[in-house]
Amino acid sequence: MDVRVKFLGGAGSVTGSRYLFTVGDFRFMLDCGLFQGLKPLRVRNWEAFPIDPSTIDAVVISHAHIDHTGYLPKLVKEGFNGPIYCTAPTADLMEIMLLDSAKLQEEEAAFAKRKGYSRHENPQPLYTEEDARSTFPLFKTFGYDQRISIHERVDIVYRDAGHLLGSAIVEVFIKGDNQTKKIVFSGDLGRYKQAMLHPPTTITEADILLIESTYGDRENPDEDPTQDLARIVNDTFARGGVLVIPAFAVGRTQTLMLHLRRLMQEDVIPDVPVYVDSPMAISATYLFYKYPEYHRMGTTTQDLARDIETNMLVMVKSSEHSRMLNTLSSRAIIISSSGMMTGGRILHHMYHRLRNPHDTFLIAGYQAEGTRGRSLLDKEPTIKMFGEEVPVNCKVEFISSMSGHADRSELFQWMEGFREKPKMVFTVHGESPVLENYAQAIRDKFGWKVFVPQYMESFSLFEGI
Repeated sequence: MDVRVKFLGGAGSVTGSRYLFTVGDFRFMLDCGLFQGLKPLRVRNWEAFPIDPSTIDAVVISHAHIDHTGYLPKLVKEGFNGPIYCTAPTADLMEIMLLDSAKLQEEEAAFAKRKGYSRHENPQPLYTEEDARSTFPLFKTFGYDQRISIHERVDIVYRDAGHLLGSAIVEVFIKGDNQTKKIVFSGDLGRYKQAMLHPPTTITEADILLIESTYGDRENPDEDPTQDLARIVNDTFARGGVLVIPAFAVGRTQTLMLHLRRLMQEDVIPDVPVYVDSPMAISATYLFYKYPEYHRMGTTTQDLARDIETNMLVMVKSSEHSRMLNTLSSRAIIISSSGMMTGGRILHHMYHRLRNPHDTFLIAGYQAEGTRGRSLLDKEPTIKMFGEEVPVNCKVEFISSMSGHADRSELFQWMEGFREKPKMVFTVHGESPVLENYAQAIRDKFGWKVFVPQYMESFSLFEGI
């Protein structure tokens, strides 16, 4: 029996995480993400899927971020009807995030048609909210550390990855005629010191390792971000402006809420309204209280009102309320998604506030190549949106310590947990030249056999097991 992997995404880019495994006559995918960022990547979402989706037997999801799950509705729409394995928090988050993804795509298609800037006479979304809902009955949920049989020859075990609520490292056990082999997919690894989540689980054995590479060449200090956060808040208010924080709806928004709450309680920053302008972030906040065992806050639903909701916290639920925030002139904080500024309510805040020299945009996480967030970080003088070049006159700040990704040192710390060298290692979910430099560093440090897979490349992992 031969075992093969084909890299349908997450190879040469930090988006579109999709890895197709063939075990004899059984096919399963690890992750099923959407490509984001640069246009050459985004167009892959619209291309015919490389294989007939109806021939895939199962999908195993590491965590709920759209670059790992966002293609699921399209896959199901095209004929996939097998089980989708995930943890329970991931299932709840996917319901929120896939519906949001579908809504954004429907809105973008309608807007493009109305404004006439699409090449197509009648632009269509990649999938609809109805398509997203059709994936939910396929979810099969399990906890960490459970051995799950997905085929007579394939078992999986989820381990806590510490990256997102319910995020997982995936251990895959392949049972051959004479021996069992083990594949480990790191998923996205979290940090060892963080406010809300547990550190990533140490894995000691693997025959094959797929290791994420997002920060493979970068160190991100893991010090407490509150000092920088307080400085940025107070500086913005001293200039008579509004602080806008584009933030991922799950994890980053909740961490920011906790830090801002504590800074206000300690009178380090003034009590001002904090507007959480993201329906998805609002829904995700309650999941942290539904699943207390999946994080280190030690809180339950009964603690929600006391610990999170304050008189200064405003949950912005309607689009009308969101638009009204454009009238705010000073002494307010707006947290809105999406975190990379690729869509969502953050766009109209950008459109109105990038021009304002009194306002500040605080970027608090990784920004993929080709996104508006990366353009802001790279100090581009204008940002293109809604067919217009919007001037960047505001102040732009960056806090690297709030990233949800392990940095270079932490990635190597996690890899040091392996007692024996894997036979093959693949660096995935990273950009060039990071991937190549990171792969060489792994070779130099551990002496491992490391491959940098290309998009659509296929490898034989085990033969005749």
